[in-house]
Amino acid sequence: MTDRATEKDWLLIGRIVGAHGINGHIKVYPESDFPERFTEPGERWVKKPGAPPVSMRLTSGRYLEGKNNYLVKLAGIDFRDQAEDLRSAELVVPAGDRLPLDAGEFHVGDLIGLSVVLQSNQQQIGTITNIFTTGHDLLEVTLPTEEPPSSENEDSQPVASQPIAIAPPSNLEEHPSLRAKAAQKLRRKAKRQRKQKKPRTLLIPFVEDIVPTVNIASGYVEITPPEGLIELA
Repeated sequence: MTDRATEKDWLLIGRIVGAHGINGHIKVYPESDFPERFTEPGERWVKKPGAPPVSMRLTSGRYLEGKNNYLVKLAGIDFRDQAEDLRSAELVVPAGDRLPLDAGEFHVGDLIGLSVVLQSNQQQIGTITNIFTTGHDLLEVTLPTEEPPSSENEDSQPVASQPIAIAPPSNLEEHPSLRAKAAQKLRRKAKRQRKQKKPRTLLIPFVEDIVPTVNIASGYVEITPPEGLIELA
């Protein structure tokens, strides 16, 4: 994999995770497999949350062994407080600045949103929603959300549709249990409406043995998962 797409006109190549030392160096977590994005001098863009990208020149950079980070120096960032101010910003390049790919390589942004199907029977499993690069690339696949089963229990019905005999206002004092029951049902209904089921996800190693087919043009990947992998979701 290579660069990760961010917004329409930009490619996310790294995330600034902190400052290093006192001379304005920044630590960058790579979202690109091209080392030259962080080591070769040239124009880059820094995008702070909620702000448009700002052009800055990368003057030097090197890989930090064992840290999975790059130590980068940007022109004009000469003090630690300036570097700290860039924490949580993104390092981006124009979307047209895509570097050439070797066979079997893909731009991460092109993988996001692809359908995931079993090669054996073409059953759709879910959709790729993220990529994790922790030693070996992992595809995060979001599985379809299952609709909660309908229940015949009266508690699952809307309160307004239930045949509840409400006592006249003048007699409410004589029916505290009725009022408490109605209030309890209203609270349960409100809780059900607030509750949203979190989508289930599955992590699939992005290796050829498990993901033998990637069809960007048709919008899908085929997988041959080892036994038990799908059941883990």
